[in-house]
Amino acid sequence: MVTRLILRSRWILNSRLPSISTEPLPVRAPGPTPALPPVEIATLHPFFKRNSSIGPNVSQLGISCHAWNQRYFSTSQALVDSPALVEVPLAQTGEGIAECELLKWFVEEGDHVEEFQPLCEVQSDKATIEITSRFEGKVQQILCVPGDIVKVGETLLKILINEMESTSEDDDSEASSDLQLSELEPETSLNNQQNLVAVLATPFVRHLAKQYDININDIKGSGKDGRVLKEDVLNYTNSKGIGKELPFKSHECAVNVDPFQERKTEFTASTQQWSYEDKVLPLRGFQRSMVKSMTVAAKVPHFYFMEEVKCNALVELKATLQKENTDQDVKHTFLPFLIKSLSMALNKYPLMNSSFSEESNEIILKGCHNIGVAMATPYGLVVPNIKKVQSQSIMEVTKELARLQQLAICNKLSTADITGGTITLSNIGSIGGKFGSPILNLPEAAIIAIGKIQKLPRFSDDDMVYPAYVTNVTIGADHRIVDGATVARFCNEWKLLIEKPELLLLHMR
Repeated sequence: MVTRLILRSRWILNSRLPSISTEPLPVRAPGPTPALPPVEIATLHPFFKRNSSIGPNVSQLGISCHAWNQRYFSTSQALVDSPALVEVPLAQTGEGIAECELLKWFVEEGDHVEEFQPLCEVQSDKATIEITSRFEGKVQQILCVPGDIVKVGETLLKILINEMESTSEDDDSEASSDLQLSELEPETSLNNQQNLVAVLATPFVRHLAKQYDININDIKGSGKDGRVLKEDVLNYTNSKGIGKELPFKSHECAVNVDPFQERKTEFTASTQQWSYEDKVLPLRGFQRSMVKSMTVAAKVPHFYFMEEVKCNALVELKATLQKENTDQDVKHTFLPFLIKSLSMALNKYPLMNSSFSEESNEIILKGCHNIGVAMATPYGLVVPNIKKVQSQSIMEVTKELARLQQLAICNKLSTADITGGTITLSNIGSIGGKFGSPILNLPEAAIIAIGKIQKLPRFSDDDMVYPAYVTNVTIGADHRIVDGATVARFCNEWKLLIEKPELLLLHMR
């Protein structure tokens, strides 16, 4: 509407004002349409008086003409913008994630935040994630409190961002200085332009590099298309001799903090006072995820197979390795041997490392042995998995297991650490218990519960009594995929590798 009014106004001015030339315009070559010259709103008043139907649009047209004139004449004038208020929503944290629970804030209202600085910590059904700031500014308003369930796209907080506030004189001086620098040092300017090429990296990796006070452009990425990964930053810091301690920690690992301590004390009976009131405990974090997954898994037909495994040789091997261990950061346990031997057995029985597709009614044999380990943490039950166990050594499995355990205690497991599992081990014996009947961790085909290792009397082939270290394993399987005979043969193969760990050497690569 406004564009038609402006074009109509030009026609009136050209036809009625004597100061405007009526000579024909020169013929121009085809090209982009030139910008129209500025029009003064005062010259259009007679036209608007005769056309009352568009009279109410005079003010709007005046504003448009004024803004047009500003763009036309102010190309060299600096813009002075007022501060902008930006809403920070909860972004998509993973495939299929519709909502997250807000765990805690790292900032308060009125705090100044830097780019990539952590703002808050949220927890989805799969992992705990930090939300970082994409802007630099001041926290104006926080809209959610810890414990709230925030949907994807919902605003978490508002940040006041200061735009360009320099005056025209400052811009002129900066422009002249930039011109002088470009004239005196063209090679330096060219190098700076090359350094401005965007580096592929996630906000977390950029923030990690910023914490170490290093330039991410100096790091050679090992990821796809040169993407800089977390390992690249850590390797770069080690090569430069930078200390392991981060100069800034926005989130300390609260190992000793139990978020459910309040719940425990509520049920602790006191000899002085009894409480008879019912308590309502909302499900949060991993507990909400467990309710969903177990409800679905209960509909799948399970069957169980139990076996006794002697661990005498494994106990001796572990004692020898621990005695000869010179690395204080490595602690040898039974679990890495059980994980590696399990992977060896899966090579012979790949059906145990599969899943069932209800959509296509097909069985999918998994190529990777991503073995999950159930871990009880103060924040709930989590099942991170060790990727591609078939290509890892026992030492590598030991270190990866220690890394996952530390992250689980700190509630810092990533989505990649938790997703993609193909079979699960539940080491219930580390807490106590001889047997268990675990529920499948769908879409996996099997889950294994391991009881505690006990020293018990057993009979040899010549009827002699001897002490034996014994544990019990319970395999829960999806009866849509495997039958009892397959599970029994698989368990016998795994049992042989556990009772004679020297056989692992025959299959190592």
